Amino acid sequence: MDLIETINEESESTPQDKAKAMIFLRRHLDEGLKCEYLTVKDPSVLWKNLKERYNHQKEVILPASRDEWNTLRFQDFKKVSDYNSAMFRIVSQLRFCEQTITYEDMLEKTYSTFHASNVTLQQQYRLRGFTRYSELISCLLVAEKNNELLMKNHQSHPTGSAALPEANVAVSKNSERGRYYGHGRGRGRGRGRGKNGYIHKSSQELQSTNRKSIV
Repeated sequence: MDLIETINEESESTPQDKAKAMIFLRRHLDEGLKCEYLTVKDPSVLWKNLKERYNHQKEVILPASRDEWNTLRFQDFKKVSDYNSAMFRIVSQLRFCEQTITYEDMLEKTYSTFHASNVTLQQQYRLRGFTRYSELISCLLVAEKNNELLMKNHQSHPTGSAALPEANVAVSKNSERGRYYGHGRGRGRGRGRGKNGYIHKSSQELQSTNRKSIV
């Protein structure tokens, strides 16, 4: 079956070929359109109606797609995958409108819209000399995943939250024990000095008493 021949207004296709063409066309129509064109039996009439209805879509889509392309910035997306989806959606629309978008255009769009704080990182990616947009996105996705893992590990085990090794714990306990015993010995020496001071004072009192007796 020659589908192109059946949708020609001056077609001489057989009724069987036209019926097969209608089955093929309806299979690829949206459910809503199937209902709208339910009564149309000729493939050439159906094709003409669809062409009149949607042939102007390029003129409608092109201005909006160009504007999206001009305002597309890598720095405006939190996830690399979100930026990548937006990029392919806009590029597909532009190509549908017969606009030429090359891999070089996609690479330059990404490089030139890095955040200002990532200028060094952008230069490093440029120096790697990617020739395909998919290669750059693959590297960006890997880098993003590594950053997420680092942040996850840091948040689950913040700096200083790990328990002390056993050797350090033992040293710490011994230090505390030494300070405790040293404080105790200090009190003992203090009591000894107090005792010696009491004996010395008693000797002076005895000498004073003896002098008074002699007088």
